[in-house]
Amino acid sequence: MDDALSRLLDDVRPQGVVVETADLSAPWQVRCPAGAALTLVTMVRGTAVLTVDGETPAELAAGDVALVVGRRPYTLADGPAESADQAVLVTGSYEVGGGVCDRVLGGLPPVLLVESGAGVGRAVDLLTDELENARPGQRALLDRLLDLIVLTALRVWLDRPDSSAPPWYRAQQDPAIGSALALMHAEPARRWTVAELAASSSMSRAAFSRRFHALVGEPPMSYLTCWRLCLAGDLLRGTDDTLATVARKVGYANGYALSAAFTRFYGVRPGEYRTDAA
Repeated sequence: MDDALSRLLDDVRPQGVVVETADLSAPWQVRCPAGAALTLVTMVRGTAVLTVDGETPAELAAGDVALVVGRRPYTLADGPAESADQAVLVTGSYEVGGGVCDRVLGGLPPVLLVESGAGVGRAVDLLTDELENARPGQRALLDRLLDLIVLTALRVWLDRPDSSAPPWYRAQQDPAIGSALALMHAEPARRWTVAELAASSSMSRAAFSRRFHALVGEPPMSYLTCWRLCLAGDLLRGTDDTLATVARKVGYANGYALSAAFTRFYGVRPGEYRTDAA
């Protein structure tokens, strides 16, 4: 089933995740300088304290997963209940980015902590088993297991009632507005109108507009414009498509119309945006 979160998380899938493991004896400390945009940290064995510079420390038990959002330096050290056994730490660095990815990670706190019993435990168990038994294809399998852990941890954390999930994520759970969001994400090139989206949700135009704004935080057409321009930015940097082709894919009549909207949104012309990524 294609849903809004699946499409938004699609860009989080990295090209060549960097996986590192470390066997550590107490007392230990690892300093991680500014690096990847998204980092996964999990303890296969033992405990740890994760501290992003300037933030409150977070304690990790065996099987817990922490996602470090952003490029700020952080420190890992042995936990208060460290045993005499060696601790085993696994980290995965993700060089993700782009407009669509920013819709997922933008506004999230520096550290997302998900306990082992909250849905990620089975994936971490699979990771542990693979690390303990070297077999052909291990590197590829580790990449995919870390992808699974990252996406599972994100979904578990976003689903928490007390999480600071983006408004669009909460709005997906509303039958009417969630349906409209799915349509916009699935067919960004379609010439949507508020009336069409309202009709698809079995609501009047006025009632739909009020509810959408209340739940998402902006009007329907404003959200659609932002979504289209996020997609356009990713296509410019991730493909060799001409500006006219990108425009057609994201719902603009021609390259000139896209260029004008893109420049207002990003502050640079499409060509400059593409060149900056080279």
